[in-house]
Amino acid sequence: MRMPRAGLNRAAVTQAALKAVDGGGSSGFTDLTLASIASAAGVAVPSLYKHVESLADLKRLVALASVAELTDRMSAATIGRAGPECLAAMAQAVRAFAKEHPGRYAASQQAANPNDPADQELAESGVRAVELIGGVLRGFELPDALSIDAIRMIRSALHGFIVLELGGGFGLPDDLDKSFSLLVHSVTSGVQQLAELQ
Repeated sequence: MRMPRAGLNRAAVTQAALKAVDGGGSSGFTDLTLASIASAAGVAVPSLYKHVESLADLKRLVALASVAELTDRMSAATIGRAGPECLAAMAQAVRAFAKEHPGRYAASQQAANPNDPADQELAESGVRAVELIGGVLRGFELPDALSIDAIRMIRSALHGFIVLELGGGFGLPDDLDKSFSLLVHSVTSGVQQLAELQ
């Protein structure tokens, strides 16, 4: 469905791109082009340059919106919870977001370029997401020296499962919800063991 030209602005172009990346599944973000967005908007590609500087600029906008939405979902899931329950709720929120918005999930994993000033806002949004996980870990009384290690453990485990699931990598008929719950339980146990090292 094409959006009316009169409504074409930076925000509208971003929304069209967000819709497009989800429509493309887990590869939607990688496959995003200015031509596809221009077609959806009913304009020629050069007309998009009034609103975005380049494909990289558009992808940055998509990544920013995606990180913000994912972080908001994670934050909402943690309200009123602490410790293992909080970590499990956050993990479930991440997986639910990825299944609902596979393209946006992929965009949310876009790393900011530390040498590109244009990526500063994206870098800051990524920090907010990491700090949220750090806040969850405070419920485990984890030593500060091990917080980064625990955050990396959590992110790696969740992302690995999600990427395999979205890519159809789990071909056996066994219950994926059960497998994910067991993964979260294992990660939680690992974090608790780290806390005992202090």
